[in-house]
Amino acid sequence: MLLRLDPAVHDALARWANDELRSANAQIEFLLRKALSDAGRLPGSVRPIPRRGRPPRDAAPGEAGSPAD
Repeated sequence: MLLRLDPAVHDALARWANDELRSANAQIEFLLRKALSDAGRLPGSVRPIPRRGRPPRDAAPGEAGSPAD
């Protein structure tokens, strides 16, 4: 999808996304979901945003203290 943004808005969004360790695309989706939810317009069928990146250290199988031990 093509999204036209003022370059200054895009730069501010990219900085904000970077601060929150998200891509600009993920930040836009996060903000749109929040706005839809706040307005009572988020469909109930919408799945949660999947967690990305490395799993938490305490959840890694085979490490001391993990359920696999």
